Amino acid sequence: MSTPLFSIAFGVGTQNRQNAWLEVFYAQPLLKPSAELAAAVTPIIGYSSGNQALTLSSQQASDLAAALKTIDPQQAALLTRLAESQKPLVATVLAEDVALTSTPEAYLKLHLISHRLVKPHGLNLTGIFPLLPNVAWTSQGAIDLAELAERQLEARLKGKLLEVFSVDKFPKMTDYVVPAGVRIADSSRIRLGAYIGEGTTVMHEGFVNFNAGTEGPGMIEGRVSAGVFVGKGSDLGGGCSTMGTLSGGGNIIISVGEGCLIGANAGIGIPLGDRNIVEAGLYVTAGIKIALLDDQNNLVKVVKGRDLAGQPDLLFRRNSQSGAVECKTNKTAIELNEALHAHN
Repeated sequence: MSTPLFSIAFGVGTQNRQNAWLEVFYAQPLLKPSAELAAAVTPIIGYSSGNQALTLSSQQASDLAAALKTIDPQQAALLTRLAESQKPLVATVLAEDVALTSTPEAYLKLHLISHRLVKPHGLNLTGIFPLLPNVAWTSQGAIDLAELAERQLEARLKGKLLEVFSVDKFPKMTDYVVPAGVRIADSSRIRLGAYIGEGTTVMHEGFVNFNAGTEGPGMIEGRVSAGVFVGKGSDLGGGCSTMGTLSGGGNIIISVGEGCLIGANAGIGIPLGDRNIVEAGLYVTAGIKIALLDDQNNLVKVVKGRDLAGQPDLLFRRNSQSGAVECKTNKTAIELNEALHAHN
């Protein structure tokens, strides 16, 4: 092909009785595949142009495996396995990163993030919610809610239990992707589409939404909501709520710089610069009035939270007597940062 493709992936998934996709698993999604691979794949799957999710037969999977044997041995090996599948197969091709049009496309973009091929906010996820069906995630896989009662009865009649783990649009990430070098205490709290960087530990009460995540290394003990990306060496204390806005376009994106600490039951509504500390229980919003203090704790001026967005080496706290939200220089962080630069 003359025009490079944005992404391509071969998947196996689940459909309901009307042959509508419920979910798709892509073991090895490709971002910006080579022109040689694209040229070998597209005629076999019947791809013409644009973003398409094309049903893949076992014979096509075998043909693709043969065509890619010397071009991409890993993809060829995957396709050899897929050719043996009893479940429906799909080849999803993204010519460009535009608004989503199908469930397989939505699952491919979520996989690209969780495989660490693209960071949060790096993909256009416009239209994702209507394309993700609300599914019963069970011990027998994804089941259409309209078919669940019958499947439960069938299981009981066979002396088995069909366990329903959740009813949601998003599955847990670890059923699809387990990134290298991470610790996750409760995998049900990490959604597919989360980016969990190497060296990250997510404790039992930690939660990471789709299109959000952590660069790592770091510790997550609270909530990382959609629209939030946490920098290296940061600690989100237990029960904290780090609220952002999912952005398919020009909405606000909340980021957390390197070496930050957000205390228990604290949260932010503004991006944090490097080495910021937010006191436990304090929520720093864009519109909140903050008293800026000098080194002697004297008032310099009052600003709004948005005026401090992205600034490094700040300590946010609440005055225990007046209740006023205050901000002063995080001297410990500055001294440590200067010492590290001097040592290097």
